[in-house]
Amino acid sequence: METRTFGFFTLLLITTLVKAEDPYHFFEWKVTYGTMSPLGIPQQVILINDKFPGPVINCTSNNNIVVNVFNQLDEPFLLTWNGVQQRKNSWVDGTPGTMCPIQPGTNFTYKFQVKDQIGSYYYFPTTALHRAAGGIGIIQIHSRPLIPVPFDNPADEFAVVVGDWFNKGHKSMKSLLDGGKSIGRPDGLHINGKSAQVGSAAEPSWTFEAGKTYRFRFCNAGMRTSVNFRFQGHDMKLVELEGSHVMQNDYMSMDLHTGQCMSVLVTADQPPKDYYLVVSSRFTKQPYTAVATIRYKGSNSPASPELPPSPPGNTAGIAWSINQFRSYRWNLTASAARPNPQGSYHYGQINITRTIKLVNSRNYIDGKLRFAFNGVSHIDPKTPLKLSEYFGVADKEFKYDTIPDEPPPDIEKNVKIAPNVLNATYRNFVEIIFENRENTIQTYHLDGYSFFAVAVEPGRWSPEKRKNYNLEDALSRHNVAVFPGCWAAVMLTLDNAGMWSLRSEMWERFYLGQQLYVSVLSPERSLRDEYSLPETTQLCGIVTNLPKPQGYV
Repeated sequence: METRTFGFFTLLLITTLVKAEDPYHFFEWKVTYGTMSPLGIPQQVILINDKFPGPVINCTSNNNIVVNVFNQLDEPFLLTWNGVQQRKNSWVDGTPGTMCPIQPGTNFTYKFQVKDQIGSYYYFPTTALHRAAGGIGIIQIHSRPLIPVPFDNPADEFAVVVGDWFNKGHKSMKSLLDGGKSIGRPDGLHINGKSAQVGSAAEPSWTFEAGKTYRFRFCNAGMRTSVNFRFQGHDMKLVELEGSHVMQNDYMSMDLHTGQCMSVLVTADQPPKDYYLVVSSRFTKQPYTAVATIRYKGSNSPASPELPPSPPGNTAGIAWSINQFRSYRWNLTASAARPNPQGSYHYGQINITRTIKLVNSRNYIDGKLRFAFNGVSHIDPKTPLKLSEYFGVADKEFKYDTIPDEPPPDIEKNVKIAPNVLNATYRNFVEIIFENRENTIQTYHLDGYSFFAVAVEPGRWSPEKRKNYNLEDALSRHNVAVFPGCWAAVMLTLDNAGMWSLRSEMWERFYLGQQLYVSVLSPERSLRDEYSLPETTQLCGIVTNLPKPQGYV
């Protein structure tokens, strides 16, 4: 750079740009095996910096996150950042379709920005069955200081990872799935890696001071089980769900389906003593319960053994959970990551350009268990889909649009195993219907976006059902539950170029094919729409020795 004539102005400009850049948070994570006893039985778990759950990423909207991950396992490893939209940057999304895994004994540095987002999210491993062993932690994204939040600052915040747990161990579970069998039922539930029971000796997990209010961020990072959580003797106020501020209602208990996150406020307004946080399973033949202790400061009185009741189960429980879903409403006047109100985006007035109807199925192919969307059970090729596409060799690894937008009539009979990639049009406004004809609950997540969950209803979907959509204040979120014999409708604008995972969050189903990728390419091939391949990207498969294409401009 020539600076002799304009050196002062050049320096001033560079200084201004540096000052204007959003803050950075740097992390160095060591991923190892360790021994813990989430359900009281010692077993191998995956630790990050010797912890499970892993470190909390505590940041603010638009911050830059840099995580240097050292893989000290004996297997390849990847982390994804569930709910973080990775704007223009699917290169570090951490799914098998976007990245080469971090090989044992090596490291990789993730760099991404939590652009225009607030809320509660989590990270977890997407390789093998590592999710069953840990490597999970919470991501807390706060609003910028000058943007008002629709509730007072809490006295403290607590990150809570909940979910089911299996004593089989992740390698044994993977062997079961690879052999075409199911992983079966879990052995229990954990709360932040522990599973205390009523009356057992345990140190308090959190401490309250009388009169103060606390924020709990819950994420269900389990393998398959929906849970309900409730606080003994205390109501809670729902304030945020997957990045959206909600109309604030008080609840006695909350359902939290696999892959979902939410924030609640709890006020310490009861007589000083110990109280239980209770987490119980939903829609399971065998009920599971775990508790954790909250202690009022200065108290030495034990918690009552009488727990708050769980919601109804079976058919009545499904109706109860659907009604709770319908009670969630977008706070139209609150600001989120930007100063303008959430409700200034009128999604209900945009014309739908494409409808994609996805029907899930459980199938056996050559005697082995598989799961599918619209008759296609996804399998990962040797080369990540995004890299094949970027290097211009996609035709050697996969075909686009192997499934139709409408499910074929024989989805349970003629199922094929193949990479499942939908070719989508940049900036189109699409409607996705999830129809669940099975007798088990499903939960679905889409990377790269949030969508408006406009309806969940019993029966089968048809176009006239649109009259029942909530087109005013449905929540913007990234996960939706679809109950047995029900359908769910979501709507979104495909304005984030990249290769994005649309998947079941029931990890057995994900591993055995109930997933697909949505390829969203900008015709401009411009840095305005998508970042070029980062220089640090690890290459594998058929692109390993290919020359890198010219970057976007």
